[in-house]
Formats: sequence, C-alpha cells, structure tokens
Amino acid sequence: MNTKQIDYCIELAHTLNFSRAADNLFVSQPTFSYQIRLLEEEIGFTVFERSGKGAVLTPAGAQFVEFLTNMRNELKRAIEQGQNFSAKYTDSISIALPLRQAIYFLPEAIRLFEEDNKDVQITPIFRYGNTVESFLKNESDILFALKEQTKQIPGIVVNDLFISRIYLITTKDDSLASKDRITEEDLYGRTLMVGGGSPEALKAVQHRLISTDKISYFNSADHDTTLTNVAAGRGVCLAPGFLNDHSGQFAWIPFECKEHFECVLCSHKNDNRDSLKAFISILEKLYQEAVAFPL
Repeated sequence: MNTKQIDYCIELAHTLNFSRAADNLFVSQPTFSYQIRLLEEEIGFTVFERSGKGAVLTPAGAQFVEFLTNMRNELKRAIEQGQNFSAKYTDSISIALPLRQAIYFLPEAIRLFEEDNKDVQITPIFRYGNTVESFLKNESDILFALKEQTKQIPGIVVNDLFISRIYLITTKDDSLASKDRITEEDLYGRTLMVGGGSPEALKAVQHRLISTDKISYFNSADHDTTLTNVAAGRGVCLAPGFLNDHSGQFAWIPFECKEHFECVLCSHKNDNRDSLKAFISILEKLYQEAVAFPL
C-alpha cells in the first residue's frame, strides 16, 4: 500500500463516487478503480461495496479509512515539520503538554529563546491524557507535569516551575463572580461539575464538598465539556489555575483550601544539551518574575 493508494481511498470515502474521486485527483477512472482494487487485495477485506450508484463504505472500510485519514494527517505534519526544520534549524526541542494554556508563558519563552538560538526549533506537542507515556517513549524532550506524576519515574530531571491554586469557575454574571475568594459555604445549594480526569488534589476537594450533602454534583467528561456546561448555566466548577486561558469569558475566583498543584518541567537525565537547559531556565525565570500573576 503506497501513499497514492491511501489518497485514492480517502478521496473515494469522501465522494462515494469513482468518477468524481478520479476527477478530483486528476487520474482516469480505470486507473483509480485499479488502484483501489489493488489496495483491497493487499489488506484482505472489502473497503467499498460497489453499486450502479457509486460506492458505499463497509463497516470495516469506515474504520480503516478513519485510521488512514489520521495516519495521512500525521504524515503530512511530519513532512511539514521536516521541511521547516531542514530549511532553518540544526536542532530541535519538543515540549509535551496537555493543552496550550498549561504553560501560559510558553510563547514568550519561545520568543526569548530564539533571540539567541535562531538555529534551534521549539516544538510544542499537545497530547491530552498521555503526555507522560509519550515522554517516557522519548517522543518529547521536555514534559509539563504535576510533581505527583513524576515521583516514581526514573532517569529524569525535575525542575520546579510554579505552584497552581484551585479556582471556582462561573459565568461572569453569576452572583459569586463578584467575590474575591470563595469558601465552602458559598457553594451550598449549588451544582458542582466533577470528573473529567481531575487531578488527585482536585478530586479530594470535590469529594469533601459533595460529602457535606449541601452541594449537588453533575458528572462532566472533560474540561471543555465542563466549561460548556458552566456557560449553559448547569452549574459551576473547580479547576487548577493553570487551565485558565485568560480569555475573560469566565470568572475565575480563588477557592479557599489547602490543596494545590506543583507544576514542573521534566527532561531526560541523559539529555545534556545547553540549549535545552537554556530554554527551561527561561521558563523558570518568567514564572519567578510573575509574582502577581494568577496561577
């Protein structure tokens, strides 16, 4: 199976018409049909059921095309990254984080780093839910993590970055949005969004509040779903400050509790590049100087 056959298969899945798919890819229909048949013979199952009206994806074919599409996108990204790298850079540092806002000062750090390291490329990698695993497979050079996640990982260097507190998130017109600080009693009678892969410290706070029997709760699958529910007026939620994108869409009010999150940057112990150390140092300095910045 080659990349041309992959492109043919994906295009046919979009159009479900051999003639139209062949025209879109500027090949003759016989050539197009022949390549699809070769692909199916190679993989050993039918991807498309043929009919007088065109083509229909089989259940196995639908799953296969979804995989091919993801693979093609990854290949395209790899090629683009390679083109960028070969044209300008001699080295690369990748940093894995669950979402963009986790390291608020990352764009500023990249800008400052590149002033003195124009031949080193900094590449953010966003992987929600499996950043630690990808780091351990050497798929990234730096990992943003919570310190609790790193205690049993050998062969790494852990650099403290910042302490993040717990905040209550509400709509800006909520009566709680005008408060400077939220206490447990402020949430009595309210509905709290919980779940969604919350860190252990946050789970402890959620459990403590719910166990009072004075606060209702609503399970939410992930942080984006939770924010959608908050915006829809279904309730409020507690979240680590490092999830705040500072867009101003919601009110983030400090919640009074002892729990917090120690946010760190990890690197591989055997990676002694001066450029990597310099980039981590820039991030550390930015957070040290941001004394009044809400985290």
